[in-house]
Amino acid sequence: MSADSFVRRVRSQLDQLSATERQLADFVLEFPGELASYAGNELAELAGVSPSTVSRFIRRIGYENYEEARRQVREEKQTGSPLFQNATEASKRGHLVATHFQQSQANLASTFERLSDKQMAEIVKAIIGAGQVLIFGTRSSHAFALYLRWQIIQVVPRVTAIPGPGETLAEHLAGLGERDCVIVFGTRRQTRQLDTLLAGAQRVGAKIVYISDRASPDFAGATWSLQCDCRGPGLLDNHAAVMGVCDLIATMVIEAAGSAGRKRLAAIELGHEENGEL
Repeated sequence: MSADSFVRRVRSQLDQLSATERQLADFVLEFPGELASYAGNELAELAGVSPSTVSRFIRRIGYENYEEARRQVREEKQTGSPLFQNATEASKRGHLVATHFQQSQANLASTFERLSDKQMAEIVKAIIGAGQVLIFGTRSSHAFALYLRWQIIQVVPRVTAIPGPGETLAEHLAGLGERDCVIVFGTRRQTRQLDTLLAGAQRVGAKIVYISDRASPDFAGATWSLQCDCRGPGLLDNHAAVMGVCDLIATMVIEAAGSAGRKRLAAIELGHEENGEL
């Protein structure tokens, strides 16, 4: 069977479809995740076509039967693409604000229940004592990497969010060693760079802090693994717990940095005053 995604299969056949099949194609391209939720006759009713049209359409795009197509759509929903998520249940009920607030609370509570003071103290010690700290994240995770770097660089001087604009991972991996610490944000829908960095950091014996979500695979080679609950009530993942973990790490690093950290922080604040930067 072709490895193409469900949406790609549909798009590749658009010019060959009959009028009713094209009507069905337009519907499933707008709401591809609905295929996982409904039987064939239910989908036909939603799209305004006959069940036989659904059967012909499914075979035309390369599936043996409707269940095979549903199975692939279910798998693709797990990747986190908003395109494959169903309509927001909260919006159907009319309680968006309360529902999002409750989900954020639940994600934070379940995530922090899995953390321990001992584990977090070990992570903080590794960050402060590292020759360099590299913080990696792509796509939405890039924002987490930038935020955490911005916070801890106030007391830890050698912190870099990677990859920077125009940079390659090889340029950072080349100087990586066992005294270094790599913080990796592996929330779902990452690029292939994630595996490259993890393999390179593990190969040289660097300490790895792996922060991911519960829907993504863990990394067995991580020195410390922190999995966050990121389930959202709507089309997008809820990253309140990831930001909470970032805040916890940054606060603990600043508090544990000691006199060297305070001197650096004081020098930064003095520079702000002298330069009128803030």
